[in-house]
Amino acid sequence: MHSLFQRRGEDGIAMVIDFLLSNARLVLGVGGAAILGIATLAVKRLIERAGRAADDEKMEQKMAESWEELNLVSASPTLIKKGIEGVVMNHVSKAAKQQKADLCQQPQMSSLEVQPKPESKSKRLQLCALSLQERLQQFYHTRAALSPYEVQRAQALALDICTEIQGFLHSRHPDMPLGDMSLGGSLLDDLQVVSADHACLLVPLQLEASLWRLVPGEETLLTHPLHWMVRRVNLEYFPKGRSYWDRYLVGGYLSSETVVNMLNKAVMDTLNWPTISSTMDCLVRPAPGGAELRLEIRYVSSGSDQPLFISMLPLLREGDVALTAQPELTSPWVNAWHLSLYPWETQRLTQLDTTDNGCRRQTLKILKAVCRLNPTLRLLEAAPLANLILHLSDSESDWSDTSLDRRFQQCLAELIGYLEQGALHSYFKPAVNLLSSLSEDQVDQMGFMLYCAVSEPEILLI
Repeated sequence: MHSLFQRRGEDGIAMVIDFLLSNARLVLGVGGAAILGIATLAVKRLIERAGRAADDEKMEQKMAESWEELNLVSASPTLIKKGIEGVVMNHVSKAAKQQKADLCQQPQMSSLEVQPKPESKSKRLQLCALSLQERLQQFYHTRAALSPYEVQRAQALALDICTEIQGFLHSRHPDMPLGDMSLGGSLLDDLQVVSADHACLLVPLQLEASLWRLVPGEETLLTHPLHWMVRRVNLEYFPKGRSYWDRYLVGGYLSSETVVNMLNKAVMDTLNWPTISSTMDCLVRPAPGGAELRLEIRYVSSGSDQPLFISMLPLLREGDVALTAQPELTSPWVNAWHLSLYPWETQRLTQLDTTDNGCRRQTLKILKAVCRLNPTLRLLEAAPLANLILHLSDSESDWSDTSLDRRFQQCLAELIGYLEQGALHSYFKPAVNLLSSLSEDQVDQMGFMLYCAVSEPEILLI
């Protein structure tokens, strides 16, 4: 991870570490809490970086001993409490402010360092002159939002691929009961950021209502609220073979993994991709690696090296329930289908923004772009960020354009709290922890980066 304090040098790092360590006992008294989780993490990360940079072994040993002492104290389950901002965060922010000053002043570099280009210096000076509100708007329009041309080109290409695949399946497997394939996901909903590099083709499977029942995850042996199953019913009246999908039964349930394998062989391994590539003036091929139904498309004439990935997603719909066949999410259960909460989340965000002309979707796109462009935050996907905003909308009513900067800072603070707890519960399925896939070290890295950005959020917008 790129260190926030790297530009400050050894003296600046030592100053922050000395302050944090000397005030550890003071922090312990705030609200009767132990050393707050991310605060001790900040000390640990600073010590690690200072230890690697310091030539004095005695200094390194002293800092290591201080950290061992801190490690004896358990971390608090609550991150931001009254008092911590005045004790620790303000002093960490000094280092961040120094970095900001460095960006503006551009101190003379050594002969071993590469001199910045003139335009790079002017951009930094311009960044320092803007307010956070202006920086967020600039970041949104230059980094997060996609150009209409880029979106239209990706959508058109995805729809052309969709037409080819659907026509092929109808001709080769005319008895396969499929609905009309369509484009879905963030590219369609104007929630994709940075670049139009992925699209989703929805492949609806048509089931007979009298022969199949969608079973909620809580009612299955899996007990996972997002792992649903599709049970074959009424076998005494309609034996196996009455439904086309009976051939993909495993243990009395429609197997998502078997359906994916079938489509893999029927489409990915069979369709003449070189011919399709020649007619579309682009290189189309199954994406290498993995068993996912995913295509890789590379533009030939545009000169762009950025590929477009198109995923085929088998889908079952019943009312407002949408189940997808994604073995990578439901493994090792071959019969499990994934309950997609994306339609509910997107619809709720749109509904809220429409009601009060709010900036929730814009905030989400900024957060998504920040996380995608920052290597430390890259594992934070769209789902936890969308749910973060939905939770915050329950307690915060002002989402006007003029409050974008305040909501952005509030999202950072809330996200730190969720990381420190190790849990961000789904807005629609509270039993689901959207941070469960992150390792402890990944949470630590993200928490430290966001902790530093609370007082200086512009470090995420550079």
